[in-house]
Amino acid sequence: MLEKVEKSLIVSCQALPDEPLHSSFIMSKMALAAKEGGAAGIRANTKEDILEIKKEVGLPIVGIVKRDYPDSPVFITATYKEIDELLESGCEMIALDATARKRPNKIELSELVDYIRSQNSTVEIMADIATLEDAKIAERLGFDCISTTLHGYTEETAGEKLYHHDFQFLKDVLEAVQLPVIAEGNVITPEMFKRCLDLGAYASVVGGAITRPKEITKRFLEV
Repeated sequence: MLEKVEKSLIVSCQALPDEPLHSSFIMSKMALAAKEGGAAGIRANTKEDILEIKKEVGLPIVGIVKRDYPDSPVFITATYKEIDELLESGCEMIALDATARKRPNKIELSELVDYIRSQNSTVEIMADIATLEDAKIAERLGFDCISTTLHGYTEETAGEKLYHHDFQFLKDVLEAVQLPVIAEGNVITPEMFKRCLDLGAYASVVGGAITRPKEITKRFLEV
């Protein structure tokens, strides 16, 4: 998948159960609109959505499953169960929380990486990280790429934004690792997307600014 999205846009097509657009059919059409707009890849949540999107578009998909567990704050592809669902979906890349936080059932991140490799060696693996140390560990564990997805969304990084100080966190990650780095998280304008690529990001994921009309509406009213 990586070779198909280099220096391009991955559109995140997701809607959680409590959101108005929650529907695999709607997400498939959202993905079609993204493709027609020029997106090179899709990021999608749940096996069901991925299967519907694959019927509609031929773009490569970064697959995740968001599921809450009572013994851990980790909810993005947290256990073997989510990985099995994504392997069944046929997505080209699996993204999982690669932070240092405790995972459900005391599963180690390295175990999940090894499991994916053993089940399907052609599926690429994305590390959703929050800190610089997360990025370094992900590189050592053999991930294919790193995404800044969770920067600002963990207790340690709460309140931080990817775009703070001219994307300083992205710059730091790019300097610290050799893996392709995907810019993700609060990239909400075309200018921000272009800046991420100019700084050296391999690609960028944009979600809320494109596929979440409720959030877009709120931004207009907050001005």
